[in-house]
Amino acid sequence: MCGIVGYIGRREAAPIIVEGLKKLEYRGYDSFGIATVDGTLCLDKHKGRISENATRANQLKGRMGIGHTRWATHGVPNDVNAHPHLDCTGKIAVVHNGIIENYSELKRELLSCGHIFKSETDTEVVAHLVEEALARHTDLLRAVQEIVPRLRGSYALLVMTPGEERLIAARNASPLVIGIGDGENFAASDMTPVLEHTERALFLEDGDVASVTKGEIEIFNNSAPVTRKVELIDWSIEDVKKGGYPHYMLKEIYEQPLAFSNTVRSVDMEALQKTLKNPSAITIVACGSSFHAGQIFKYLIEGSCGIPARMEFASEFKYFPPPVEGLVIGITQSGETADTLTAIKQAKARNCRTLAITNVLGSTISRTADTTIFMQAGPEISVAATKSFIAQLAVMMQIINCLGQRKCDDMLQHAHQAIEEVLLMDLSEAVSLCKGARSIFYVGRGPFYPVCLEGALKMKEISYIHAEGYAAGELKHGPFALLSAETPAVAICMPGETYGVMLSNIKEMKARGAPVIAIGCMTDTELPDIADIFIGVPKSPMLVEVLTTLVVLQLLAYHTAVALGRDVDKPRNLAKSVTVE
Repeated sequence: MCGIVGYIGRREAAPIIVEGLKKLEYRGYDSFGIATVDGTLCLDKHKGRISENATRANQLKGRMGIGHTRWATHGVPNDVNAHPHLDCTGKIAVVHNGIIENYSELKRELLSCGHIFKSETDTEVVAHLVEEALARHTDLLRAVQEIVPRLRGSYALLVMTPGEERLIAARNASPLVIGIGDGENFAASDMTPVLEHTERALFLEDGDVASVTKGEIEIFNNSAPVTRKVELIDWSIEDVKKGGYPHYMLKEIYEQPLAFSNTVRSVDMEALQKTLKNPSAITIVACGSSFHAGQIFKYLIEGSCGIPARMEFASEFKYFPPPVEGLVIGITQSGETADTLTAIKQAKARNCRTLAITNVLGSTISRTADTTIFMQAGPEISVAATKSFIAQLAVMMQIINCLGQRKCDDMLQHAHQAIEEVLLMDLSEAVSLCKGARSIFYVGRGPFYPVCLEGALKMKEISYIHAEGYAAGELKHGPFALLSAETPAVAICMPGETYGVMLSNIKEMKARGAPVIAIGCMTDTELPDIADIFIGVPKSPMLVEVLTTLVVLQLLAYHTAVALGRDVDKPRNLAKSVTVE
């Protein structure tokens, strides 16, 4: 959520920060702001999109600055609540990602000391706390070091003031990366704003406070100097451009064959075998799309390997922790999902082995879990997860392959070809049916049930059509009451043990007037006669059919959203990385 960019160096800061913030738009936001230092503090902030309101911000002078895209948590989206926030003197500027949980207590204390607040945000208390500390120390680094122990919650902070040619960065439970340039340095929430300028970066850890000048980076933890490893990031700036596609989401859908293939090939099977150690049971913790990936994995590993798997919402795990033992797997695209990080920490505290599956090198979860497997999806810009979801499944299918004595090697090496086939499908008839619906039901059985949950999530995320996924056998236990000619159903009916009962479920929905879009094997002769619209996918092993049906549902959601004129890459109210609870 939100985005931070900071710059100090030999060039004008504002244009660099503006372009950097544009690259963070995918994270979700409702307002933005920039502050620079040019002898005095220069400030510009607005409600709305930076791409529409950046003219004045681009013109701010100074070779040091900080910027922010805000996703509202405390206070409505408006110009005043937008970051950066200033102290009473107007000389200290702060941007912040995260939530200061004890801000009310701190604000009352500061008000009693005569401080005047202008915004409704939790962040503004930081500026006033720094003001108090700076009056005692006259050194910005020492001031920030003094106040951060008083902050409860999550934060990535950048602080600056005229008279000191440096940015102060601080981090706790919210990501912050320092990009290392030549006579200039950068700070950002992730690598996307930095890639254009440098491939060298270091990632701050919880409790770190850094002093960043144009030529030097000093990092402290508990006021003691520490060293953080400089990483070389192998993403290119071309990876985060649209490449001629109308939306990042469509580009990323079409990148899925490569993302799946690259991820499958990147998994070190010998190292994975040592990590897994033939677990007697597995617990998976995740949120959102990653949770659905974990549910698919649960069905597949129990069916293929006979290993009991438990799926837990990471957001519930913290407050209602189940008894766990053995291996705990945390799945998070960004590696910064707050609830999943907390769950992994709790699992470690209970002496469980922990494995993280993430897409981001240097992310917090990769430094928290005992072992990390990195997906090879590359940067994913659109808020709706597509290629990262497929890459998560690639890792989990390799886990199944490893535990199943590598019987799936050949199938996984060639699965990307089946994904390529379904990318060429014409879904216009199904889109025409869906775009006029108020609600859509998605139904399937076995691993195709969580496939339906993910398909429904994609539809509601980007088209704003209400959609729900159900295990097909549950329809008669209540949801049948909602079926009508205005509620299409998308049914996944693949060959196998449940084929006959799925045909019966489809007939039952048809009998209640619901038009049915059926996804099945392209060689099926019975399903096309029953369904209103039939979508055939290549006949494949079940693991591959999971992938191809997922891609069909992604494309159905995408084209429906486009037909309705939605902002596909930046759906309303949503953020790419949920770094607060």
